[in-house]
Amino acid sequence: MTLASIPSPSISTFEIGPLTIHLYALCILAGIIAAVAITTARWKKVGGDFDQILDIAIVSVLAGIVGARVYHIVTTPERFFGPGGDPMEMIRIWNGGLGIWGGILFGALAAWGWCRHKHYPMALLADAVAPALLVAQAIGRLGNWFNQELYGGQTTLPWGLQIDGSDALYHPTFLYELIWNLIGAALIIWIGRRAAAMLKAGSLLTIYVMWYTAGRTWIEALRIDYAHTFLGVRINVWVSIAVFICGVIAFVAVQRIGSAPEPLQERLSAVTASEQAEQGEQGEQTRHPASGEASDASEPAEPESSASSEPSEPSESSADPEHSDNVA
Repeated sequence: MTLASIPSPSISTFEIGPLTIHLYALCILAGIIAAVAITTARWKKVGGDFDQILDIAIVSVLAGIVGARVYHIVTTPERFFGPGGDPMEMIRIWNGGLGIWGGILFGALAAWGWCRHKHYPMALLADAVAPALLVAQAIGRLGNWFNQELYGGQTTLPWGLQIDGSDALYHPTFLYELIWNLIGAALIIWIGRRAAAMLKAGSLLTIYVMWYTAGRTWIEALRIDYAHTFLGVRINVWVSIAVFICGVIAFVAVQRIGSAPEPLQERLSAVTASEQAEQGEQGEQTRHPASGEASDASEPAEPESSASSEPSEPSESSADPEHSDNVA
């Protein structure tokens, strides 16, 4: 007899007038907001400001959503193409189907391109965003709960997940990953504080990669939703293992050839000061677009000395009647 379980939500959408609001989308949005807030707080400590993170977030989130959807389409094409497929389903991201690997890849490339364009040290951004990514992913997993998707095999554990239409309980893999990610976020923040003097800039992002993929490997293996396999193992498990190895290699490489944080922080502070000064000048010009012209126009004109002072002697031409007739 089961004494406890986790119920699934009774709704996944709600209506506001003609609009249908999907709770999955709200969870993704909440995760993005939390990630921006955490990253901003950490970015400011190394010399940046909120506007920089906002610009990076807009570029990265848009690219990340596209990348996550592309990855899902590529790895599960039967949902969109062929018999029983619906091509229009590709744009219905509120129904689920965002592959994290594509999102990370496209989002990271977009952030790197923007940082290169604006001369921000990418390694500092990597450290600032590392725990924020895990928090965002944890919050986003609640969307899978509302959609009643991505759960594991049957279980009799007291935290088993109820699914509509089934009397059995299932492993709440969304909850496992949520907890794993929050632990990882706390661990990365702790490592960043305790080992700051020993780690090169960018190290925390490689730790994020290793932590997330280590958890994703065993959590993915519990899931029973349909997925392509290779040698009997889900493709995402193979991807997690490969990315974990890449994370280890990247961590070692960063320690050997990476830069210390301090010079990068000085460079970021200089770039931030320059941007803020430029914004201040632009704001001043916007508030007073014609201040120079206004001050010139407000000065009284110099009176003509010849007209307002002493009368002038008549010239020879004015005394000449013939010349006067020609002028007339």
